[in-house]
Amino acid sequence: QVQLVESGGGLVQSGGSLRLSCAASGGVFSNSAMAWFRQAPGKEREFVTAIHWTAVTYHADSVKGRFIISRDNAKNTVYLQMNNLKPEDTAVYYCATSRPFGAVSLDSKDYDYWGQGTQVTVSS
Repeated sequence: QVQLVESGGGLVQSGGSLRLSCAASGGVFSNSAMAWFRQAPGKEREFVTAIHWTAVTYHADSVKGRFIISRDNAKNTVYLQMNNLKPEDTAVYYCATSRPFGAVSLDSKDYDYWGQGTQVTVSS
C-alpha cells in the first residue's frame, strides 16, 4: 500500500525558509511524478511544484525563483525547499504522486496518492 508522509512544516517569519520532506513507501517511485500542492483556508487546493521521473521540474508562477523541488530516489523522498516565504504561502502543503511513467499534471485529480499534509504558517 502506497503511503506518503510529509514533514518539516512549521511557523516562520516572512522572508524565512523551510524545507519540507515527503517520504514514500509501499512502491517504487523512481519512475513516478511527484508533486506538491497546497490549500489555504477557504481556498481550493492549488498546484505548487512537481518533478517528473526524468527530473524535469515545473513550478507555479507564484513560487518561481523561491521554491525548489528535488528528489532522492534512493531514499524514496521528495523535498521542497521554500525560500523568501511570504504570508500568502501560508497553507497546508500536500505531497502527491501518480502511477509510474505518468506525466506531470497541474490538476490534483490526476494524482492517485496523497500524504496527510503539513502546515506551513508565515507570519508578517
